[in-house]
Amino acid sequence: MSVLALHRMATTIQIRDLLRPHIARQTVSSPLNKLRQKGLVDYTVLPQSNRTRVWYLTSEGARLARDFPALRGRPPSPINSATAASLKTPHTLTVVRTHLAFAADARRLGHEHGPWDWIPEVAHSIGEGERLVADAVMYYTILNGAQRRKLRAFVEVDRTTMGSERLARKLIEYARLFQYEAQPVGQRSPATSGPAWLRWYPVFPRVHFVLTGASRTRLGDRISDLQAMVAHHPLVAAFAREVPLGAAVLEDIEHHGPTQATWTPLSGGDPRPWIDL
Repeated sequence: MSVLALHRMATTIQIRDLLRPHIARQTVSSPLNKLRQKGLVDYTVLPQSNRTRVWYLTSEGARLARDFPALRGRPPSPINSATAASLKTPHTLTVVRTHLAFAADARRLGHEHGPWDWIPEVAHSIGEGERLVADAVMYYTILNGAQRRKLRAFVEVDRTTMGSERLARKLIEYARLFQYEAQPVGQRSPATSGPAWLRWYPVFPRVHFVLTGASRTRLGDRISDLQAMVAHHPLVAAFAREVPLGAAVLEDIEHHGPTQATWTPLSGGDPRPWIDL
């Protein structure tokens, strides 16, 4: 239930792979069916699939999950009907796929990144009444003997459903967030000055674009458009000098792993692992 509350929806196999990837599918499907009988979860069936079930919390399940320790400060949003679930399903499941690629790699390498280290749909104000909503914020700790390296990333998942220019404009929004300073009521003290993002992050998270849903040529063109935005937009160019930016194809990070040289730096250069952008 915590996985569904955090990720909004997931297939049976995705839930298994997030929690215990080496167990049998029935070990997950049996308790899911019991939860459905209690009215806490429900599912919709993916169209054009072999009866693949996509699970989500009901209103009663979301109410109960609000008190779970793993969800403290992240109140779940129920999905009230199979119709509503089906409308949100393709993008949400692709975001879960992206998380699974990082989680599997971390498990293989002995790094720290689990089901609760990926927060979908994180919103931040960028001023003028506008908000930036990241598809996910990822927390990841690299373990190298006694050394620990903590990394954070905003993750944008692109299924090629929006125009390339609209995708590239997300970089402007992130650059605005990087510079945005909230203006509190009354006189501002030096102790509260500085960018608003410091309220949540000690270091501004890197920004990763994960692309899928089109031919290699088209995906390559979209990555080129992201690089052009970095090269030609003054605000984004300044932002890129301070924050690592990269893009990769989802199928590549699923097949090879995110820590392989599958990421294109948006500031230019050869492909490299995401941790080395």
